[in-house]
Amino acid sequence: MYKQNLRDMGKIGPTEIILIILAIVLLFGGRKIPELMKGIGQGMKEFKKAKDTDSSDAGKEIEKEK
Repeated sequence: MYKQNLRDMGKIGPTEIILIILAIVLLFGGRKIPELMKGIGQGMKEFKKAKDTDSSDAGKEIEKEK
């Protein structure tokens, strides 16, 4: 029974999601959330761009070594 409780402890249900969203709204306010999401989106876009650039650069270096 104890192991079952530990396994269920890591699961996030709808109640927890609602509480997390409510806490974010209270902390940042309704006006700051779109700015926060925009910043996160731009960061993800830059990360993907850098990852793709690094991957293509690594492929070019491998071809040069041959």
